[in-house]
Amino acid sequence: MTTVPKRILPVIAISQFAGTSVWFAINAVMADLQRDVALPAAAIGWLTAAVQIGFIAGTFVFALLSIADRFSPRKVFLVCSLLAGALALATALLPPELSMLLVLRFLTGVALAGIYPVGMKIASGWFAQGLGWALGVLVGALVFGSALPFALRALGASWSWQAVMLAVAAVAAGGGVLMAVFVPDGPHLAPAARITPKALTVIWNDRQVRASAFGYFGHMWELYAFFVLIPAIVATRFAGAAASWWVAATIGLGGVACIVGGALVRRVGGSRVAAFQLASSGLCGLLAPWLLEAPLWLWGAWLLWWGATVSGDSPQFSALTAANAPRAMVGSVLTFVNAIGFTLSTATITLFAAMAAQWPLAQVLPWLAVGPAIGLWFLSPLWRDAR
Repeated sequence: MTTVPKRILPVIAISQFAGTSVWFAINAVMADLQRDVALPAAAIGWLTAAVQIGFIAGTFVFALLSIADRFSPRKVFLVCSLLAGALALATALLPPELSMLLVLRFLTGVALAGIYPVGMKIASGWFAQGLGWALGVLVGALVFGSALPFALRALGASWSWQAVMLAVAAVAAGGGVLMAVFVPDGPHLAPAARITPKALTVIWNDRQVRASAFGYFGHMWELYAFFVLIPAIVATRFAGAAASWWVAATIGLGGVACIVGGALVRRVGGSRVAAFQLASSGLCGLLAPWLLEAPLWLWGAWLLWWGATVSGDSPQFSALTAANAPRAMVGSVLTFVNAIGFTLSTATITLFAAMAAQWPLAQVLPWLAVGPAIGLWFLSPLWRDAR
């Protein structure tokens, strides 16, 4: 039995946190960009969707070419982290035109395909046992990374938006270097597996895979669209650095929920952890018209709870799908499930950003609950069996 050095999981988590900090970097400085460049209100949706599309494209390219199998995953992680940092640097230095920003965000998504999934692969090479806990920590690190640009914006309230992007660039590149220096390839790295379209029939025909996959799709309907709308929700109460801190805290609590959920899996089961958090986030959306106008303490509790539960079920859906898929098709099933989920998120990001530009938030936010409601219905066979 291989003993895993104590540093491995913390270093992978910190590297994942640093590398994924580029994901929502442009969102953290969007108010500055809209002021300086006169970007349209809907640009926030387009730029966020561009990252998602790049991530989907990159995921398929990496999977089809078996990049992380042909080369050391930690070296792939290093190259993609450096690329992500270089793209953030280019965003800060090049003229901030919308077409250029869209290209840079798309390429950032491609780079993230070599950071987030490859970081998971590096972890799986070390944790043949206890991968569920490791996934909780790593997805939590991803969520913390998504919150980091907003924290940097708050810390550097007097900084230009270019300075924030430069800081994110340095953090992302540093995460890749950290991984390359301190984490060798693990002893349990899985061999390359060909991606097969047969996995699509498994996703629909296998009762348990369908339950976790469609639960995940419901989760993805809500997750990234909510992330895009958090600054608008916070702006109803706060401005400036205080607003950035609220956004960072709302997103960041999702990372805590991922870790706590991973710790609870052995006691109550992953499907029940996922179902509770999915139901909680959906309820937060339904209650939005009333809680948007609630006293500050209640408004704050609602927003922070929503931020925690909207992300906290992510690692459980991945773990459930991986556990229920046929062994020979796990890689294919996960690739297609993630691609479908991120494609759905691209649509809802664009849709909800456009809706929020036209209608009051009280009319928009309840529609986020559609995804959790459908996801819970599909997930019900798993959490009922667990009960």
